[in-house]
Amino acid sequence: MKKIYTKHGDGVQDAKLIMPSDELFTDTLGSGVTRRDFLQTGIMAAAAAAVPFSAMAGSHKARNWNKPKEWNPVVNLGYIPITDAAALLTAHEMGFFKNQGIDSVRPTLIRSWSALVEGFSSHRFNLTHLLAPIPVAMRYNSNFPVKVTAWDHTNGSATVVGKHTGIQNVKDLGGKQFAVPAWYSNHNIISQKMMVAAGIKPVVRPQDAKLAPDECNILVLPPPSMPPALAAKSIDAYCVAEPFAALGEVKAGGKILRFTGDVWKGHPCCVVVMHEEDTVDPERAAWTQGVHNAIVEAQIYISENRDEMSEILSRDGKKYYPFPKEIVKRAMTKYDPAYYKNPHAIQHTSWGQDRINFQAWPYRSATELNVNFLKDTVLTGDTAFLDKLSAKHVTDDLVNYDFIKNALEANPKWRDDSSVPQSGDPYTREEIFEV
Repeated sequence: MKKIYTKHGDGVQDAKLIMPSDELFTDTLGSGVTRRDFLQTGIMAAAAAAVPFSAMAGSHKARNWNKPKEWNPVVNLGYIPITDAAALLTAHEMGFFKNQGIDSVRPTLIRSWSALVEGFSSHRFNLTHLLAPIPVAMRYNSNFPVKVTAWDHTNGSATVVGKHTGIQNVKDLGGKQFAVPAWYSNHNIISQKMMVAAGIKPVVRPQDAKLAPDECNILVLPPPSMPPALAAKSIDAYCVAEPFAALGEVKAGGKILRFTGDVWKGHPCCVVVMHEEDTVDPERAAWTQGVHNAIVEAQIYISENRDEMSEILSRDGKKYYPFPKEIVKRAMTKYDPAYYKNPHAIQHTSWGQDRINFQAWPYRSATELNVNFLKDTVLTGDTAFLDKLSAKHVTDDLVNYDFIKNALEANPKWRDDSSVPQSGDPYTREEIFEV
């Protein structure tokens, strides 16, 4: 099924607690994490899986959003240990913030999306990356003044299936347990689109509930919990950001069923978000512009120096990620159609994509498509706000284009990225989605 886009059910489920092997336990969570820490993480994962994102984000009427008493012009960044955050981490590590006259403290590693949302909402962090659909829920269901100001990257995720399952194609997901990192994620959206196209119905039920042969149960797990769950055969498949797909391949007995960038060409996954006041206050404009200049410089640098940054960001380097350099490098570079042929995880070689790409322009067409896709994706919690939401309004209201466009105009190398149209206006494109 091919679609080219040229225009811009509630349920609660249990999450099983998994104990991985010693090797996988160390590689997934890092050598400094104890088994007790993992148990606590598993308990939190179970709780998170049972609570819709909208409830975790809170309600503006019920919550007094914390704001700092004074503006602090120091970049304080929180991040999930995924390659989506690589450009932000590179901007700090390689001194690109400093080159703009901006101080930054070492980024803080956070292990779940709900905790990262909470840290950003409480102003613990003034810059972070979030899954592209999350700011939609934050702004329009929780009335939180968040702004998307750029994309962190494109592509960079994959569907991983356990070798023990015998899954060879999407239709084989019938009757299986499938994990995503958040309800409001492109992982959830793209996975469900693939399932529906194959005649599989996504459902949300307890893991011990009986499934029909054409039903696939969707559950939420934090990314660090996914490879151990697959290794323990508590789930059958998952869709997640790198390097947890690469880790699933190497350590958890998994194989890549499909790369998401081979379904939606050059799709957004994580976006850069800031607090709205940092984008509208004229006294902060120079600071905000400098932040985006640094991000674009970092994206170009990491695109041109993938091997170097894979080591620097890994636990063999500066330890931003709790993974060895081989895993990070695989996530950054290994995109070989000849290798990924069983099953055919890469079907559109003519698209010229990489396993992960780095470019910052937030295409209006992709934002609109994301909003429209959310409307027919199985989610939990109160989703009534989506029915009233105009995709064009979100595109105009949620995203600030000014700072990132200035930064891109000053760094024309960004146009070399394969997710950017190589002819015509680089700031507009058609969205290609083919399962």
